[in-house]
Amino acid sequence: MFNYEIIQGLNDLELLLYRYIMKNSEKVIYMRIRELADEAHVSTTTILRFCKKVNCEGYSEFKVKLKMNIEQNESNKVNNDTSIIIDFFKKLDNSELDKKLNTLCDLIKEASNVIFIGTGTSGILCKYAARYFSSIGKFAMYIDDPYFPRNYKVYEDSVIIAISVSGETPTVIDHISNLKRENSTIVSITNSENCTISKISDLNISYYVQQEKLGISDITTQIPVLYMIECIGKRLHNKFVLDK
Repeated sequence: MFNYEIIQGLNDLELLLYRYIMKNSEKVIYMRIRELADEAHVSTTTILRFCKKVNCEGYSEFKVKLKMNIEQNESNKVNNDTSIIIDFFKKLDNSELDKKLNTLCDLIKEASNVIFIGTGTSGILCKYAARYFSSIGKFAMYIDDPYFPRNYKVYEDSVIIAISVSGETPTVIDHISNLKRENSTIVSITNSENCTISKISDLNISYYVQQEKLGISDITTQIPVLYMIECIGKRLHNKFVLDK
């Protein structure tokens, strides 16, 4: 409703009014023009001129548009329900998941190289995972750049761990397809096993939480992935300790 061009065109009094409206928008939609003028310390003429500048015919139309804008912002709020996370942790008492985590630990323990692959938020988790694994004694690397140089011979006989919420990221799929030709073991951590990355992996670990998007951005919780990274790392460390 208030874009950059509109705000740039406001004079000092109109900016004063704008700041008051932004701080008290839910109250303003119920105020008469004289009440707003008194509260914001401007004249009714300033308010009417302000309404014209924000493409409204008058104060009544401005209040309608302001109310619609507030309702739209309310509908764009993200879910802050912790039940998604609680439900995930309740499902952890799962022998199949436990078996997969132990299998992955064995693969990592025997591998000469461990490389995490992901982009976006998953790429950040790959960086964290590589640091975490290296801290517990198993050196690991990460690729979070979709245009990373593709000398795949270097990764021969490695364990590749792909992290992706959707499991449909084209650049990650492309990397995995090339790495499979170099006898690398492909492991994927995805939200669902019904995705391309899962199907082309040798081992898939899925966590199944409600996927959330804000516009084009995927804001699905990454707590399950973070938990798995640390759980695998600790199990791996304990295996190293037992072998000494």
